[in-house]
Amino acid sequence: MSVIVILLLVSLAIAGGFLIAFLWSVNDGQFEDNYSPAQRILFEDDEKEE
Repeated sequence: MSVIVILLLVSLAIAGGFLIAFLWSVNDGQFEDNYSPAQRILFEDDEKEE
């Protein structure tokens, strides 16, 4: 029975770690993308004249 408690605590700790990493990446601006890669191919790049 104590193994279930240990596994439950370990799984909650891992889930909490993933939650903290997700919130950190959201606050750091990781998911702020104006043009997603799927839509970026539809627009032509402006060619610079030399």
